[in-house]
Amino acid sequence: MINFDLTVIWAFIIAFAVFAYVVMDGFDLGIGILFPFFAVGEERDQAMNSIAPVWDGNETWLVLGGGGLFAAFPLAYGIILPATYPLMIAMLLGLVFRGVAFEFRWRDPGHRALWDVAFTLGSVVAAMAQGMILGAILQGVTVAENVEAGGWAYAGRWLDWLTPFSLLTGLGVVAGYALLGATWLNWKVEGTAQAHAVRLARILGLITLVAMAAVSAATPFLDYAYWHRWFEMPGILLTVPVPLLVMAAGFTFFKSLNAGGERLPFALALGLFLLGFAGLGISIFPYIVPDQITIWDAAAPEQSQIFMLVGTVFIMPVIIAYTIWAYWVFRGKVGTHGYH
Repeated sequence: MINFDLTVIWAFIIAFAVFAYVVMDGFDLGIGILFPFFAVGEERDQAMNSIAPVWDGNETWLVLGGGGLFAAFPLAYGIILPATYPLMIAMLLGLVFRGVAFEFRWRDPGHRALWDVAFTLGSVVAAMAQGMILGAILQGVTVAENVEAGGWAYAGRWLDWLTPFSLLTGLGVVAGYALLGATWLNWKVEGTAQAHAVRLARILGLITLVAMAAVSAATPFLDYAYWHRWFEMPGILLTVPVPLLVMAAGFTFFKSLNAGGERLPFALALGLFLLGFAGLGISIFPYIVPDQITIWDAAAPEQSQIFMLVGTVFIMPVIIAYTIWAYWVFRGKVGTHGYH
């Protein structure tokens, strides 16, 4: 029973870390995706300044989620990474280029246009790769027993992740991150940049809802197990509220945006991601490699989980505290020369 509790606790810790990363790094990746749509000069400088104090700290959650998966569920780590190696490499390279471009565009005005392109490409590649990783996992990973290694291992091909469904989820995440970026800028910047962000948010809100509907419609047809969890008892009791809440959030989002709201549209955009995350959890739980490896199959030994949990109990509150503090300090509007 203790082992069961620890495994579930670690599954929720990693799920929380992944969701925190998506929420917090999603909007600054979204700003990179939208960067070409803002005017060179004041608009782009405001967009950059709005994330300058927090963008690198947001990626702490990616490290925690990836490291936690390796430590708490090593079998899943050893299967998922080989199945998505090209996407993982693309994501990391995208994040590297984005980070370098962020720093160098201020220090090298003569090549600022080049760094702006690198910032956008890095953001698009990272977001697309993350979405395709999600799609690759959802559509299924080929697993076979490895006698030499004494366990299960990835047994698919190099490009198994490349399918119409993974492309759909990739494009959906790009649109969703762009929506987060637009609503963040609506909240944080002013003048023409804010007006531009509002126009983009209206378009991206519609695209994101369509993408969510498309992914939701396609997912049950990937595997009968998904269909069973979504449309048969007792799973339907959990799934019915999700699309209703999505429609309610979407309606309120557009109403608030048209009324000149700033914080509420961003909160509702985050709510759409939360509902999507809930739908993902309903689809795959308790599997960590869908319909093949459960969280208990993939879990590290009980002693390892206890050891890591002791450290996490101290580290995670510190991460949450300094994240909240950073956002509180830089809570105002941002101009061309910084926060005020």
